[in-house]
Amino acid sequence: MPLTDTAIRKAKPKDKQYKLFDERGLFLLITPKGGKWWRFKYRFDGKEKLLSLGTYPDVSLKDARERRDEARKQVAAGVDPGEHRKARKAAKVAKQANSFEVVAREWYAKHSPNWSASHGDRIIRRLERDIFPWIGDKPIAEITAPQLLEVVRRIEKRGALETAHRALGNCGQIFRYAVATGRAERDPTGDLKGALPPVKGTHFAAVTDPKKVGGMLRAIDAYEGTLIVRCALRLAPLVFVRPRELRHAEWEDIDLDAAEWRYTVSKTKTQHIVPLSRQAVEILQELHPLTGRGRYVFPSARNPKGDRPMSDNAILSAMRRMGIEKDEMSGHGFRAMARTILDEVLGFRPDYIEHQLAHAVRDPNGRAYNRTAHLPERRKMMQDWADYLDKLKAGAEIVPINHKSAGS
Repeated sequence: MPLTDTAIRKAKPKDKQYKLFDERGLFLLITPKGGKWWRFKYRFDGKEKLLSLGTYPDVSLKDARERRDEARKQVAAGVDPGEHRKARKAAKVAKQANSFEVVAREWYAKHSPNWSASHGDRIIRRLERDIFPWIGDKPIAEITAPQLLEVVRRIEKRGALETAHRALGNCGQIFRYAVATGRAERDPTGDLKGALPPVKGTHFAAVTDPKKVGGMLRAIDAYEGTLIVRCALRLAPLVFVRPRELRHAEWEDIDLDAAEWRYTVSKTKTQHIVPLSRQAVEILQELHPLTGRGRYVFPSARNPKGDRPMSDNAILSAMRRMGIEKDEMSGHGFRAMARTILDEVLGFRPDYIEHQLAHAVRDPNGRAYNRTAHLPERRKMMQDWADYLDKLKAGAEIVPINHKSAGS
C-alpha cells in the first residue's frame, strides 16, 4: 500500500530503525531518535544502491515522490543518480574554488609581502568594499566586461573616479593571475579601455613661495601638541622623505654621531642615506630620551611600548589644527617644497636633489647610482637647506630666484 501523510505522522520511533515503504523503490527510514529519512532504492549496472532524498517533514511525501521519479528517469537514461549528485557537488565546489574572491585573495597573499603595509591594506580594503560584494562569488572565468564595468561605475557614481580606476587596475592584475594559473582564458579589463573618464592630474599640495614657507615654519615651531608630533613636524621639512618613511623611522637606522639616517625605501626597496643637518640632529637628540628605548622614533600615542609607529594622520591633523589647509600643504608637500626651492632658489644640481629624494637616477650608461653617490655634496646641500630654512623662519631677506650660490 502507498504511504499517506497520516501514516507518516503517526509513525513512532522504535528501539531499532525500521522502514515504511511507499512504491517504486521509495521508502521512509525511521530512526530510534525519531528521524524520518527518505530513501530511494534502485539498481544500476546490476548493483543495488540507495539515494537519500531528504528528511520529513522538510521534504513532503509529494516532494519525495517527485525526486524519486526524477531519479528513475536518470536510471532509465543510463545515468546513475548517486554518481550524478556527486558530480554536481564536485562541480559546485570547483566553481566556488575558482570564484573571483578566492582567486583575488590568493593573488593578494602571493604579492602583498612585496608591498608596504599601507599599500596592501588599501588594496584589500578596496576589493572588500567595492568589488567582492558584487562579483566575489562569481566564477572568475565567467565574469564579462559589462559586469565588471557595472561594478566600477558604482565607485565612479559616488564621486571616487580615481578609486574606480585603481579598482579596475587591481581587477586586471587578478584576471591576469587567473589566466597564468589556468583559472581563466582572458583578462576582460582590456575591453574596458576608455570606458571610465580619465582622472585629471593632481599633485600633492605644497608651499613653494619662500615667504609662505617662513610663516609655515614659524607656525610649526609654535605648535603646542605632543613632543613626538612636534618633533616630527619640525623634522619633516629638514629631511623631506616620504611621509610613511618619516613615521616608520627606527632608532637603529639613525647614527647621531655620524649624522646619518640609513634605511630601505619602501617604494623601491632600495637602500638610501639621509645626511642629517645640525638642526635635524638637535631635534632627534631632544626626542631620544622620550622614545629612544623603543623601536620607532615617532611611536603611536596609543602604544606606550613604542612598537607601533605614529598614525598616517598625526602630522596632517596637526597641520590642520595649526590652520594649514589640505589644499595648501600636505605631508608629501615638503618634498615638492624642497625640490623646487633647492633647484630654483638655491641652485643645487638637479641630480643631487633627485638622489636625496630617493628617486631613480641613472648614470650615462643607464646604471642606477648607489646610495652613496654624491654623498659629500648632498651632505653640504642638506646643511645649506636647513640653514636657509632657519633664515626664512627668522624672516630674513629672501634669496632671489636663479641665484647660483651652491652646488653648481
